[in-house]
Amino acid sequence: MKLLLEIAYNGRAFCGYQTQKTERTVQKTLQIALETLFGVPLSVSGCSRTDSGVHAKQFFCTAEGNIPPGLPPDKLPLVALAVLPDDLVLRSAKEVSDDFHVRYDVKSKTYEYTVLNTNLPDPMLAGQVYWYRRPLDAVALSRAARAFVGRHNFASFMAAGSKITDPVREIYDFTVRREGALVIFSVTGNGFLYHMVRILCGTLLSVAEGKIAPEALPALIEAKDRKQAGPTLPPDGLSLVRVTY
Repeated sequence: MKLLLEIAYNGRAFCGYQTQKTERTVQKTLQIALETLFGVPLSVSGCSRTDSGVHAKQFFCTAEGNIPPGLPPDKLPLVALAVLPDDLVLRSAKEVSDDFHVRYDVKSKTYEYTVLNTNLPDPMLAGQVYWYRRPLDAVALSRAARAFVGRHNFASFMAAGSKITDPVREIYDFTVRREGALVIFSVTGNGFLYHMVRILCGTLLSVAEGKIAPEALPALIEAKDRKQAGPTLPPDGLSLVRVTY
């Protein structure tokens, strides 16, 4: 049996999604919890590999193995509360066909990077936002972000040393909006490179600071040179918010 699980988590205390030998990760925590519930070994796979400190409001996993009958999948979220930590919740569960692939069947992902744009930080939002003091014009940033929409080679926005051999991705939509003191960068695409969203947002902040001209962004994409793009912003503030199949 293969189950499709929708989860959400606060990534602050996790060293990313993917299992590591000694660190606390989402994948390992979920696998241990499910194996405790079902009493059998399970294989757990995820739709993405979020980094250490990155959050997810919507994330999908599959769990497969010799899952015993008796517990309806729709009852699993409430039952799982007893074995999951407070920073990880199972929102829904359903059975899917064996040929369903939680990663390769994804049509799009939407990430949001949230900036707290105030003179002073808010301790209640620590780990959830990136604090940035200089005033930001969300309308101007949203206009600049349009340069990234489309199918491009995003090598300029890929972490240095990444082993990805094909850096071509397609961004369907990229907007920036203000909600009170929060400036939210929202980007939807068919996939993202290592640190890509954080570098894109860092580049837009460089535009806001006058270090990069908005009209220079197309040439920066064409350069395929990480050194020409903006900084990699911290994981604080980055959340995977929507996955579509």
